[in-house]
Amino acid sequence: MSGTTRRTDEGRGRLGSTLSGLAMALGCVLFLGGFAWGAVLYQPYTVPTDSMAPTITAGDRVLAQRIDGGQVRRGDVVVFRQKSWGDMPMVKRVVAVGGDKVACCTEGKLTVNGKKIDEGYLPEGQDAEAMGIPEVTVPKGRLFLLGDERSGSLDSTAHLTEAGSGTVPRTSVDARVDAVVWPMDGMLARPTGFETLGSLSTPGPLRLITTAIAVGAVLVLGGGAYGPIAGRMGRRGRTTTPEPAGAH
Repeated sequence: MSGTTRRTDEGRGRLGSTLSGLAMALGCVLFLGGFAWGAVLYQPYTVPTDSMAPTITAGDRVLAQRIDGGQVRRGDVVVFRQKSWGDMPMVKRVVAVGGDKVACCTEGKLTVNGKKIDEGYLPEGQDAEAMGIPEVTVPKGRLFLLGDERSGSLDSTAHLTEAGSGTVPRTSVDARVDAVVWPMDGMLARPTGFETLGSLSTPGPLRLITTAIAVGAVLVLGGGAYGPIAGRMGRRGRTTTPEPAGAH
């Protein structure tokens, strides 16, 4: 009987060790794979000014998905470089694309193609009228960009007299901001005010990536902790379960 009990315990131990190893292996794949996937798709940026407040404030760390400029849609917050703007990474919101007519303001609201845009991301108490914009027709292949903090943003309105009327080529876009990761404000809210003009961008797989990393970490830690815990429980069981008298 004692021999049977020992064999049963050993079988359970081997099964537990196998499951623990599989959990740790899967956890490593998810954890490391998630980081690798994220590193390929996303680029971190630190935003130096409050021109996008309150959506993004000075010092915030954001994750931006590397995309082609042709994928940009109205309402996107993008990272771009434009030589005439200083040739450094800048973060602004796209409010109009090639072929659009943008102006400000009608009843205190920005208009695109004659439609008033509900900009829920503007600072509380501030409307679009903080900066007037004459009607501009955005050239094909270019973007009109504004900061959410209209009163202090050096954006397309500061370059209206340049070629392209303050617009930026789509090719200048490096990435689209998906989330603020420090402080942990999370994914950017969808700019639903632009839905009447066409479909919005779909966020990248950032949530899926973070889920894979989190699940991977849990599996690695859980699998690694199984061995010591199982060993203690096994020793405790052998100590507290006396062998029947006369058993051999």
